Amino acid sequence: MKTAIVIGATGLVGQELVQHLLKDSRFEKVKVFARRTTSLQHNKLEEYLVNFAAPDTWKKLVTGDVLYSAMGTTIGVAGSKEAQYKIDYTYQYQTAKIAAHNGVPEYVLISSGGASPDSKIFYSRMKGELEQAIKKLPFETIHIIRPGMLAGDRKEKRTGEKLMLPIMNVLGSIPGLGSLKPIQGSEVAQAMINATFRHVVGILSYSMGEVFKLAKLPTK
Repeated sequence: MKTAIVIGATGLVGQELVQHLLKDSRFEKVKVFARRTTSLQHNKLEEYLVNFAAPDTWKKLVTGDVLYSAMGTTIGVAGSKEAQYKIDYTYQYQTAKIAAHNGVPEYVLISSGGASPDSKIFYSRMKGELEQAIKKLPFETIHIIRPGMLAGDRKEKRTGEKLMLPIMNVLGSIPGLGSLKPIQGSEVAQAMINATFRHVVGILSYSMGEVFKLAKLPTK
């Protein structure tokens, strides 16, 4: 039985991930590190409210079998590119570095289908830079999940995504373009867990189409 570590537990995928982990008998403990409470109560759950800008105050607690990283925000919510970069890149990388240093063997990261350090698009470039940095950390296994557009109930309003979802659903229905179909947050969460139980070593990346397949793998 495993101990899971989760950051980004209050976001669309993170919320689903924690719920999945709490129900999964293969995990005996779920350690959540968050800026605000999940408001969940469960005998498997350990919740730590932390300041990600002050890792020295909580880094000794980052121990377990696998770190699931689902942290992320938008420029609109963060207020600037610099603030978004701090959350999407700096905090995630620092937590991963701490986990690797503490001997956590496995890491699962939600990235983006268009991630590339050479991208002209700020968001895609940021995700690509994070992937590049994570790959240099001494985990035994790294899974990089690259979903397409996410679908599901969000707490914050994302007008651009709301407008694009119907368009992407139509495109995804065209033969050969199925990977473009928006993916539910619960599917991405299941894909993250399923990646862990592939029992492989090394660095693995999953494209948009592969994430759909990964989510449907048998869970037992």
